[in-house]
Amino acid sequence: MTAVHPARPSNVGLRLYGRRVVLRPLVPQDFTGWSEVRRRNGEWLTVWEPMRMVHHPDPEQNRDVFAARCGARDRERLAGSQYAFGIFVDGAFAGEINLNNVVRGAFQSATIGYWIDKSRAGRSLMAEALVVVAQYAFENLHLHRLEICIIPRNSNSRRVMEKLDIRTEGVAERFLEINGTWEDHVRYGITIEEWNERREDFLEGWITP
Repeated sequence: MTAVHPARPSNVGLRLYGRRVVLRPLVPQDFTGWSEVRRRNGEWLTVWEPMRMVHHPDPEQNRDVFAARCGARDRERLAGSQYAFGIFVDGAFAGEINLNNVVRGAFQSATIGYWIDKSRAGRSLMAEALVVVAQYAFENLHLHRLEICIIPRNSNSRRVMEKLDIRTEGVAERFLEINGTWEDHVRYGITIEEWNERREDFLEGWITP
């Protein structure tokens, strides 16, 4: 008799919807749109990101490397350690938002990282995407706490926190390596208790048509 194995969890078809944004895992077919946005926004993004190792192949330049990146993100989702989403507006790729470092057990927490095409900045699209991801994290993944860490001088990213009135928890000194420098980060946090208390305002403000 052939052994029957339980089905592996699937993220095929995973879609999260805001009023204007659609979030979904990136696939190899997204290479052209993703690469174009990344290249065009090189200077806009590099100053806020960890330095890429020079000997590492660049997914912006190589379709196969990008496909491998997508495969790695799929494996992370299946393992429950990270949930990465492309942000799409009117069907076009516009940025990324990720639930990183998902820890279960007594912690039940994750961090959020994000970036958006400079040409779409200033329209509150990232605030909307963050609310969509937070709803998924709290109501589908049943996490207890989310943290967003931002370099103090990154006024654009901090403005997202201000729009959503996310609580500030202080400054972590020399917290992450960014573009070759160990940078301080302002830590913002929201728990499921805060989400539940403000849920209707979040949904009415950013998701409900």
